[in-house]
Amino acid sequence: MTDSPLPPLRPMPDDWRRALAVVAHPDDLEYGCSAAVASWVADGRQVAYVLATRGEAGIDTLDPERARSLREAEQRAAAAAVGVSTVDFLDHRDGVIQYGVPLRRDIAAAIRRHRPEMVITLNHRDTWAHSAWNTSDHVAVGRAVLDASADAGNRWIFPELTGQGLQPWDGVRWVAVANSPTPTHAVSAEPGFEQGVRSLLEHRTYLEALTEEDPETYARRFLADTTRAHSPRFGSLPAVAFELFSR
Repeated sequence: MTDSPLPPLRPMPDDWRRALAVVAHPDDLEYGCSAAVASWVADGRQVAYVLATRGEAGIDTLDPERARSLREAEQRAAAAAVGVSTVDFLDHRDGVIQYGVPLRRDIAAAIRRHRPEMVITLNHRDTWAHSAWNTSDHVAVGRAVLDASADAGNRWIFPELTGQGLQPWDGVRWVAVANSPTPTHAVSAEPGFEQGVRSLLEHRTYLEALTEEDPETYARRFLADTTRAHSPRFGSLPAVAFELFSR
């Protein structure tokens, strides 16, 4: 008895102009989908980034205050490498993000502020592919993004946001989850691949703490491996894959 082949990955929607990417940490997008962001921005679409933390607990050898400023600067440079100029931070505490009303409110406020048609986040499921355990920060933020995408359009949820001048936004049509273990859609990684590599390389402080391998060799190999993994389901093209939820 053999497993049934997985279905092909469908192309991502292209009838949108604005997207908002909301993730937990600096580097989440660079590991997840910056090559796709690069191609979207080059195509004239607007993409903004929101990060729940500044990654202050991510480097064992650096004091959190020092890590906070370094990783914020690296994230801004990483965003610029793929053409993204807007990077906001919610200042939740790295490593102990809690899913709940405050996080949903902060993300709903960001959605109302940026008014995207597509919201992008990172894997919210308990595991990655091959059953590797996910972290609680990713799970909390991903789940909150799914909920806040609906919260943002309901004026009776977080009515205080309206009082702050943030009118309801019910225009989110999709939530795209990068690095999901169960992807459904994809975009070609080829047009934005080199920008994706440069974007990940901007996290040099983090990469040098993570691996003894040359940072560029590591970044290029990692992104090549992850994008090739989806090729059999996407016309043999290297691909950035997403689990797409429609609203």
